[in-house]
Amino acid sequence: MPLQRRLPKVGFRSAMKASRAELTLDDLMRVTGGEVTLAGLVEANLVPQNTKLVKIILSGKVSKAYLIKDKVITATKGAKSAMESAGGRFEASET
Repeated sequence: MPLQRRLPKVGFRSAMKASRAELTLDDLMRVTGGEVTLAGLVEANLVPQNTKLVKIILSGKVSKAYLIKDKVITATKGAKSAMESAGGRFEASET
């Protein structure tokens, strides 16, 4: 039997996956206070400690107004419009 068939199959594991995190609007509702920062998300155990970039996705509803203060926190178009309709805003975002 050839060597490539005897060896176990291994897939691709992205090194960037460890430093990225997704956050839903329902998860965002668990943040205390009105300001959202990366340190606050790590402190609330919503994202892992080694996270460098966070993306908020539209899943659920948001009823509080949040102020997103970090540049590393972005959102999809739907999540951004849902947050802005609830009275929130992105202060240092580039999207």
